[in-house]
Amino acid sequence: MMCYSVVKVPSFLAFTISVALSASCAWADVRLPAIISNHMVLKRTAEVPIWGWADPGEEVELTLNGQTLKAKAGDDGRWMVRLDLQNSAPGPFDMTVEGKNKVVVADVLVGEVWVAGGQSNMEWTLGSTIGAPEEIASSANSMLRQFLVQKAASESPAEDCKGSWVAASPQTSGGFTAVGYYFGKAIQKELKVPVGIINDNYGGTHSEAWTSGEAIDSMPDLKATRDRLRKTLEEYPQKKQAFVEGMEAWIQKNGREDKPVADAAAYAGMDVSTKGWFPVKLPGPVVAPGLPRTGAVWLRSDVDVPTKGMQFLTLFLPIDGYDSVYWNGRLLKQTTCRDFPGKGSIRCYGPYSIPASEIRQGRNILAIRLYEPAGPALFTGVPRADTKVLNNGWVARAEYEFPSLDAQTVAEAPEPPMNPPMPQNVACSLFNGMIHPILPYAITGVIWYQGESNAGRAYQYRDAFPLVIEDWRKQWNQGAFPFYFCQLANFQEKNPQPDETAWPELREAQSMSLRVPNTGQAVLIDIGEAGFIHPRNKKDVGERLAKIALARDYGRDIPYSGPTYESMQVESGKILVKFTHADGGLIARPLPDTYVVRSDTNAIAPLVPNSPNSELEGFAICGADRKWLWADAKIDGDTVIVWSDKVPAPVAVRYAWASNPTCNLYNGAGLPASPFRTDDFPPITLNGKY
Repeated sequence: MMCYSVVKVPSFLAFTISVALSASCAWADVRLPAIISNHMVLKRTAEVPIWGWADPGEEVELTLNGQTLKAKAGDDGRWMVRLDLQNSAPGPFDMTVEGKNKVVVADVLVGEVWVAGGQSNMEWTLGSTIGAPEEIASSANSMLRQFLVQKAASESPAEDCKGSWVAASPQTSGGFTAVGYYFGKAIQKELKVPVGIINDNYGGTHSEAWTSGEAIDSMPDLKATRDRLRKTLEEYPQKKQAFVEGMEAWIQKNGREDKPVADAAAYAGMDVSTKGWFPVKLPGPVVAPGLPRTGAVWLRSDVDVPTKGMQFLTLFLPIDGYDSVYWNGRLLKQTTCRDFPGKGSIRCYGPYSIPASEIRQGRNILAIRLYEPAGPALFTGVPRADTKVLNNGWVARAEYEFPSLDAQTVAEAPEPPMNPPMPQNVACSLFNGMIHPILPYAITGVIWYQGESNAGRAYQYRDAFPLVIEDWRKQWNQGAFPFYFCQLANFQEKNPQPDETAWPELREAQSMSLRVPNTGQAVLIDIGEAGFIHPRNKKDVGERLAKIALARDYGRDIPYSGPTYESMQVESGKILVKFTHADGGLIARPLPDTYVVRSDTNAIAPLVPNSPNSELEGFAICGADRKWLWADAKIDGDTVIVWSDKVPAPVAVRYAWASNPTCNLYNGAGLPASPFRTDDFPPITLNGKY
């Protein structure tokens, strides 16, 4: 479990308070926001806002490449001018801002500026991708730059952020957003102009966190959730302190103090005999004949790692209790009532990251000591190593047992409070802390990779994601700028039968967002990894996004989308599916013999076709009974004919409708077809709420 410190002020307020104090104390000098700084890239357009702070009423003069503009700071100390850079040379230039003091911003370029937003797959750095050493070594390019917005959650809109601009080089490129790097590289190479990427993302976050309060207030269900989570955050410190004090008093009163482990290696070591240990089934309470209900109990399980070279392994252990976690005999983390985060939170899962130096090829030992003063510990979910369920069998043994207590005394043990959400997952918090500070910096558009954290609420995402797009355009006040996003990649184990999962429904919600004007989608259904949510092939991701921008915004006549479902009709027991974006014709790409489990270890698994006699893979069909079966499918021009001898009267078809589908429909430009369904059956995430 993860420690959670008890504080009187929620941690997510600290950044807001510090920014407010620094702003109020710094008005004596002209000051610029972090994003307007050395090495910045400004957009080549007619109106480029430049702003900052000074004493109220102070005159400020700005000069850049022969333009001189003046402004007066308002009562709040803020001033703004707008440069005309539509005919500007690329630079570099120096920009001076002068009031009572003088600020020089050096090495300014003028070109294209894109925001790279979202969660961890956009955050994923170039240094952690396939081919990173070679790419980084040759990455020197002063015309490609990144501004990294430091992570900050805030309850109210922050005036400034922390961050800096850097140019791509072997010393810096490894820290670039990989998707943004490859996107920017492709744009810069084609246009021969400077490209700036604003790297503005935060792993493991929901779309609502990136939405303004004004927009959240427009959707009653999202507003209600935000208000509830904020209240939980406000009340949690006091409730947590009351629990800690009450539990420690109860433990002392009833003589339930934990006893130091005399020899942890006797339970957690590599070569411990498990003779006399008892098998237990997880998830659920840790109980078995021969185990005490209170005291200290040890769990053990083997974790098999079949390949060498794994960079790290992440353990998720959903334990509701006080645990000490050991890996190959080494203590990773211990939880007491003081740092027990609370009930009902992912923080109870860990996660525990095991570095490569501690991962053995073959057999590893995971051992967990459970201190149980009032009753058995509870596994609220299945233990996992990355996405693999730890099901090699769990055995348990008592270390010691407490004397039994009557039911009334046990009932008097305090219950921990419900754990609050992570501050960064409260609606508006990241808009306030990471987007508002860079408004209204002139941008060309946005590239976006997010949705994994919203997958369980995919149906709600149909509204929540377009809300982000429309909200950002409103807040920036620069028109309907391009907003191009990544459809979720394939992920998780392959299912041999057509299945109903949340991920294809989230992809559907993303595709439905193409109804918003000036949007585009990069389909990634062929670049994922079954065993890792962060596919390391980010080159194709960035380049597919760049194709959309080059075609839609920069006038290049190139294909930018894979085949997209247009319509269907039923004829003679078969379904005919028509597609748009069949550039170069529809193609059935040959299936490989294996698929990627984890690219960092070269872990692969045999690929078994679902329809071995079919030209195309990934199509499923159903009749009026709504029972889905794999179908045969073949290409006929810009149409795919789908059928199954077991479904004589088909009513609907689906393609690539799985978390990790086996599918092979492409166009002649080498771009994959987007997953789709022709039915409107109720989705499994229909009632999913946060």
